[in-house]
Amino acid sequence: MIVTSAGIVDGVIQDRFGKRGKQFHPAGMSTYSLPVEIQDAPAGTVSYALFLEDKDSVPVCGFSWIHWLVAGLIRTKLEENESLHATDFVQGTNSMSGRLGNMNRYEAACYDGMSPPNAPHLYELHAYALDILPNLHKGFYMNELFHAMRGHILAEAVAAGTYRN
Repeated sequence: MIVTSAGIVDGVIQDRFGKRGKQFHPAGMSTYSLPVEIQDAPAGTVSYALFLEDKDSVPVCGFSWIHWLVAGLIRTKLEENESLHATDFVQGTNSMSGRLGNMNRYEAACYDGMSPPNAPHLYELHAYALDILPNLHKGFYMNELFHAMRGHILAEAVAAGTYRN
């Protein structure tokens, strides 16, 4: 399986998908989401899940920052900015609802664009092919996604790119 994003060019995430973009939540988070395409999924795939994380945030805030959680995705392509408008998949809570964020879990159930404060960070977009359609609801937590996927992951792929501070 392969996951790609036209928003990542030569290993660099384009400005519009993060803090140098033009679309923001009132709380200040960038909400213009990356396009995603999944190819060559294995036979038996029922749905997909996405997990966008920033492990380079650990020295800054003490944990890997969750930028986007998607479950129940039954198509293989997302266009730019679908996080705010699509209704055919469910989104989980990003780290803006955590101890450093200022949003509740339902407000933070969307894409949170890149905003590295200290240096360029590497962002990883994980795509999972699943043999089930997980029973998750808007605002689910990352651990709930991984519990639901346990024993049901047919394949995983990762696309990565950096975003400058």
